[in-house]
Amino acid sequence: MTEIRTRAVAYDADGLRMTGHLALPGGAGPRPAVLLGPEGPGLSDFERGRAEALAELGYVALAFDLHGGRYFHEPEDMLARCLPLLADPGRLRGIGRAALDVLTAEPRTDPGRIGAIGYGTGGAVVLELGRDGVPLKAIGTVNALVTGGVAETARIRCPVWAGFGSEDPVMAPAQREAFAAELQAAGTDWRLTVYGGAHHAFPYPPVGHRTVPGVAHHPAHAARAWHDLVDLLGECLPLTP
Repeated sequence: MTEIRTRAVAYDADGLRMTGHLALPGGAGPRPAVLLGPEGPGLSDFERGRAEALAELGYVALAFDLHGGRYFHEPEDMLARCLPLLADPGRLRGIGRAALDVLTAEPRTDPGRIGAIGYGTGGAVVLELGRDGVPLKAIGTVNALVTGGVAETARIRCPVWAGFGSEDPVMAPAQREAFAAELQAAGTDWRLTVYGGAHHAFPYPPVGHRTVPGVAHHPAHAARAWHDLVDLLGECLPLTP
């Protein structure tokens, strides 16, 4: 296991003071980097752990903040914050670009080799970065089949991988079909993976608070989805010693 270093990083976005979690791999010199977005409730130890796992592989990784340091335990509070965000691509892009600026400013980051992955609302953020023309090398999302229009999606310059659970009531079949049709019409290099029997937010371990209906952990598919994300990064952001 490679020795890593972590630190909290503060920055401003969406009128809030955000606090992200930066994980740096061992060694010296520039490395490929990954921006990592959290599910709707906000940045948690789950995403911090994923950033650290990426650093252990050799990536610079930043798990970014969505809500100014808040984590929403009540579904109603989370939806009141996230639904307006998801309806406003400009705000999503602003949150993503602010975090990307932090990641790019890190001396260990190779600015020409950056990918982005995200869960739920964080996945919508990274998709909107692609639609905004940010030259990412890869975009990977879980539970984030968010459409944005063919013309905007045609600005995505990298492969897109998206995973979702077959039993996810939040990502309804019509939404899945619209997402795939949009990527295809835009000429995007895309892949869609369906995890049979999985529900919404299936990569996340059980939490000690209420969640929106349809949320359930699926340990086997959680591991598979992570491997699929890592494989995407390995293909598009290969690591060298």
